[in-house]
Amino acid sequence: MSEPTAQDSTARRRILMLLPLLIFAALAALFWFRLGDRDPSRIPSALIGRPVPQTTLPALAGLTRDGAQVPGIDPGAFKGKVSVVNVWASWCVPCHEEAPLLTKLSADKRIQIVGINYKDTPDNARRFLGRYGNPFGIVGADSNGRASIEWGVYGVPETFIVGRDGKIAYKLIGAVTPENIDTVLKAEIDKALQAGS
Repeated sequence: MSEPTAQDSTARRRILMLLPLLIFAALAALFWFRLGDRDPSRIPSALIGRPVPQTTLPALAGLTRDGAQVPGIDPGAFKGKVSVVNVWASWCVPCHEEAPLLTKLSADKRIQIVGINYKDTPDNARRFLGRYGNPFGIVGADSNGRASIEWGVYGVPETFIVGRDGKIAYKLIGAVTPENIDTVLKAEIDKALQAGS
């Protein structure tokens, strides 16, 4: 049996040095193909078909409509009405883009639009609504983010549709856009309205 040569030893060292790089490349490719090409708005929610979280949220301080304080969130407010619940914040860039669309959607009197203001200051939130118009009949201030966790929020903005039975019927992750408002959101609202009639 012959002893290993210096050339064999050098080749083994090169392979051992390249092994971590090859493993990293293989893992990166695996993650890319399994996670990277998915549409984040299609992430399923464990809350679909379940009652809305029984979380009460205080009203957004100083937010008024027609001279009266806009109420905070009470879980009982969802019974008997189809609701669109939007989780938003003044510091959220996509929230600025979707705000005019939600304001237009608020003209549909068959639904109530509810806002959960996520980790925001009341002054900034009121300025945001003053800039775009307030589509919300109810706004809860989730200053510490705890209620949003109970709603299963991954990040703002997110929009939920709640049926008349008080159960979550649909969840849209990401912003409401001109592309998805008619084809997705309004279609899901119509389904919820038909289901409860």
